[in-house]
Amino acid sequence: MGFWRTIRSDIDAVFENDPAARGWFEVIFTYSGLHAIWAHRVAHFFYRRRLFSMARIISQVSRFFTGIEIHPGARIGRKLFIDHGMGVVIGETCEIGDEVIIYQGVTLGGTGKEKGKRHPTIGNRVVIASGAKVLGSFSVGDHSNIGANSVVLREVPPNSTVVGIPGRIVKRNGKRIEDRLDHTNLPDPLIETFRFMQKEINELKAEIDRLKPKADSVESEPVSVPAYDKKRS
Repeated sequence: MGFWRTIRSDIDAVFENDPAARGWFEVIFTYSGLHAIWAHRVAHFFYRRRLFSMARIISQVSRFFTGIEIHPGARIGRKLFIDHGMGVVIGETCEIGDEVIIYQGVTLGGTGKEKGKRHPTIGNRVVIASGAKVLGSFSVGDHSNIGANSVVLREVPPNSTVVGIPGRIVKRNGKRIEDRLDHTNLPDPLIETFRFMQKEINELKAEIDRLKPKADSVESEPVSVPAYDKKRS
């Protein structure tokens, strides 16, 4: 895709995803997410030509003015939309597909000091809600949704909805998943603990209800006191 067609697609992404966008002039001059994406495309141009210092300078200037930090090495597809992007961080080896939506406070980061691929790969048409953290070298499948403030640490299949800390799948292909299983089909320890406690509480309530009629009947019966036998005395 040519340079001007890429610029046009970035602007189109704003109008497609933000009902508050009123006109080209406003979008071009006031949308910090759009400015950050354009600055990144320039920085990435220098990064690919191994002009790393120039690329970093551009990205840091962009970060200063927009509050959005995108490493020059990150690969971004068409029509990325960063809405209210303050605090967004995108790591060096991150790859983002087409028509992705990212809200404020999102981190696409790594989990250590390892070399090589250490940041996530985001598929096409993925929505990552406010405050979500996607950490590690794994893929988030196409058409998936990451809930607000979720912490995703493992791979997400396509067409999934992920929520919670740690992130777990609650929907896949439009069907709800039992909350006792996360996206790797392993038991969620926190939910299992709550389930066990609830089971114990229910059993104790049932036992109390079972014993209560007996206790009431014992209390209601008159207590007979044996008569004093004078002859024996």
